[in-house]
Amino acid sequence: MPSTHEKALKINLDEPRYGVFAEIGAGQEVARWFFRVGGAAGTVAESISAYDKAVSDARYGQSGRYVSRERLGSMLLHEYDRLATKLAGSRGDRSAFFVFADTLATRSYSRREEGEGWLGVRFQSQPGAEPSTVVLHVHLLDRAPSREQEAIGVLGVNLLHGAFYQHADPAALIASLMDELTPERIEIDVIDFSGPAFAGVDERLMSLQLVEQGFTEAAMFSADGKIVQPSEVLYKRPILIERGDFRPVTKLSLDILESAREQFIAEPEVAAEPPVILLEMTLHSLTAGGAVDHRDFLARADTLQTLSCDVLISSFSRYFALADYLSRYTQKPIGIALGLPSLPRIMEARDYGDLSGGTLEAAGRLFRDHVRVYVYPRREATSGKIVALDDLEFSGPARHLKAFLVETQKLVPLRRFDAGYLAIDSADVLARMQASDPTWEGMVPPAVAETIKRDGLFGYAAAPSPRR
Repeated sequence: MPSTHEKALKINLDEPRYGVFAEIGAGQEVARWFFRVGGAAGTVAESISAYDKAVSDARYGQSGRYVSRERLGSMLLHEYDRLATKLAGSRGDRSAFFVFADTLATRSYSRREEGEGWLGVRFQSQPGAEPSTVVLHVHLLDRAPSREQEAIGVLGVNLLHGAFYQHADPAALIASLMDELTPERIEIDVIDFSGPAFAGVDERLMSLQLVEQGFTEAAMFSADGKIVQPSEVLYKRPILIERGDFRPVTKLSLDILESAREQFIAEPEVAAEPPVILLEMTLHSLTAGGAVDHRDFLARADTLQTLSCDVLISSFSRYFALADYLSRYTQKPIGIALGLPSLPRIMEARDYGDLSGGTLEAAGRLFRDHVRVYVYPRREATSGKIVALDDLEFSGPARHLKAFLVETQKLVPLRRFDAGYLAIDSADVLARMQASDPTWEGMVPPAVAETIKRDGLFGYAAAPSPRR
């Protein structure tokens, strides 16, 4: 792993690389590295910092928010067009132009919360090539402003080095972003690739890489497959979420979500504002044989996209960690929809041996003031009896905890359910699909079945035609 010094020097000594640094909010932390290591005259065409809002607006146009994806995009486009227009004639045939930009809010005397911001690079992979772009959103977790600034300097150099020399391998590019940094200092929750250097890159898979490599606890993409910053969607909004394997998504899992939505939007605190509807996949559910199956992930993502829901990818193995995460963005009501078979895992003490408060600590973190869990019934395989939340019995102290949570309406039974769906099991659906048993199609939403058949997902193979 080359050091930050070595990376900056390599870029300075790479004769075609020539560009502009435009930094707002944390000083000239990235540009400083290139001046510090020597040889910057061959790399830096200009280094600017439009701190004053009027100056920034005059250069980049009016903006509602100065620390935003939109402002970063304006900076990258303006500076790149300006650079290419001025220098294309004199050195366009021998220079690979680039613009690095960032817009950040760091800790200061007047701002005590953690820093956050956007960084990006627009670059030519070689002289004369059409430009490509990489954009990041970061949270700065150091408590001292000087440490935040230092981290941004290192991250910026890593981003430039990765874009220039690792764009052919985006996963390696992502891995290199944390060189000489740690997730305790910086969280990267959005990465976005565009342009010819990244042709064929699936943004959803890159979002998964951020979680898989431990750069963030969760990443999010919208119903149309676009990577989004979670706060852009979740900030101060009611949220309803269902966790599942979705391999594949079935009529049962969809009915759990729809039934919970009907009750959730009827809550007085939610009725006036449409909630965000989320489906969550965890790394654990994506892991097969100790590694994440990327093809399987994309198959699930493709089928979920047909349902027009936003998707969260997370590393949360326990429900209270999910509640902790969502509560970073909203204090509005949060609803978690689940089937009755999932409830014992939440209530059982053996899952919380590492917590000093055990089950009570886990319950307190999950069932906070604005969180409710909506529970869909199940059907017993042997007797065929339908078992609802009120019928479920626990032994030991868990029975008292369940009674308390039901009494305080933290655990809420779903009143509407389709008894015909209770026998559907996703593992059974998958087995039928892979065995070319056509009965699986009646167990999944029609749009999902069509996508699976059209694209051959989850090992689907059409049943052989009968012989004539």
